[in-house]
Amino acid sequence: MSTCLSTTQAADKRELGFTLIESMISMFVLTIGLLTLAGVVGMAMASTQTAQQDLIAKQLANEAMESIFSARDSSQSQWININNVSNGGLFMDGWQPIKLAGADGIIGTADDGPAQVLNEPGADGIIGTSDDVARQLTNFQRTISIVPVLVNNAPNPTLRQLNITIRYTTPQTVAPKTYVLSSYISQYH
Repeated sequence: MSTCLSTTQAADKRELGFTLIESMISMFVLTIGLLTLAGVVGMAMASTQTAQQDLIAKQLANEAMESIFSARDSSQSQWININNVSNGGLFMDGWQPIKLAGADGIIGTADDGPAQVLNEPGADGIIGTSDDVARQLTNFQRTISIVPVLVNNAPNPTLRQLNITIRYTTPQTVAPKTYVLSSYISQYH
């Protein structure tokens, strides 16, 4: 019987549970995990709030790129004019406000019209109704850079690189964000 009693006593000692230090360490690890999870959720929320601004920047860059290709394809402009003003072309240098295309129908030129407005659906969620909200795009700027492509250290006369950069601010970010769209344009279409 004494053997049985000592086995029971040994089992009782193993089943005493966690010590206070073990409990504190596990609570600390759990707290670190929960704080990390809360940080990830916060970052995800911030990302979803800036997603609309990111999409607008992407669309503005695509719109400018399509305008340049359309100018070339429609013979609206000669190849020599598909360049920045500083190189004898049509397209404004430096940061410009987002404006509607002017009389020439080309975005980013000197004759651009008034500031572009984005119409968003109102409370009914349907665009084109009386409760739509007109939003000025004053927190967006665009630069169009057209540079020659070098071949053997000499500019290729029939190929240029287009870089369209959209710079914008969001309420959630301190520093401005940028979106860059790059492509090549050839004299031939």
